[in-house]
Amino acid sequence: MSAISADVSDGRRGRTASGHTGGGLVGAFASEWTKLWTIRTPYVCLLVGLIVTAIFTFYYGAIARINEKPIQPVGNASVSSVILTQFALVVLAMTMVTSEYSTSSVRTSLLWVPVRHHVQLAKALLSALVGFVTGAVWAVLGIALAWVPFQGHASFELSKVVYQTLAMGVYSALVCVMTVGVSFALRTAAGAVAMIFFVVSALPGMLVGLGGPVLLTINEYMPQTVGGYFMLSNGKAPFPDAVSLLILLAWTAAAHVAGLLVLRRRDA
Repeated sequence: MSAISADVSDGRRGRTASGHTGGGLVGAFASEWTKLWTIRTPYVCLLVGLIVTAIFTFYYGAIARINEKPIQPVGNASVSSVILTQFALVVLAMTMVTSEYSTSSVRTSLLWVPVRHHVQLAKALLSALVGFVTGAVWAVLGIALAWVPFQGHASFELSKVVYQTLAMGVYSALVCVMTVGVSFALRTAAGAVAMIFFVVSALPGMLVGLGGPVLLTINEYMPQTVGGYFMLSNGKAPFPDAVSLLILLAWTAAAHVAGLLVLRRRDA
């Protein structure tokens, strides 16, 4: 027995010394990557977002020309489409969490990665990566499709196009991370989608519809509103673009922390 114990002890020390102590965050990320692309939902979400972007931006450019709107950056068409396409990414990010809770496979994930915050962080990082790349691709697609129907009612300035493309990617990434946090906190698909839809879309519409200085001021700090300011960058925001980004980050961090607190208290 003593010989066996010594061998086990030596083996553990050897693994620690060589640095092979498990996958850690990298392993968790790789696992999440594999799980994400082995189900159908992400592909459907990306396809739906692509189709909506194509239709919306082409229509946006045509309407701007028909109504003889003032010349505007061509990227405004893509930015305006986010009000719809962001929910394709919301469903994608939500599925990464709620699908595991609905099938109880989250227990397996937590056994594989016992450090709780690594599980949530891996999902958040993956959703951010997918959101950023997807948002940027949709932005480029929208710009290309809107340019023709605009027919001179849009300007193409390379620096502005690059900024709006990257800003749309950043906003999409943060919405995905926010969704992951809310999904960990609520753990059901219906609850997560309802909460994100209410905070991101419904509540700002209610605040603007009801009006009044207090409600309109509150609306200025809602995620979708500051996201629009950040992506458009047209100088009409009540604060600089950097402040808009910080407000978005604050919303995202709050959702992430809320999800983490629930995960640590009641993991599965």
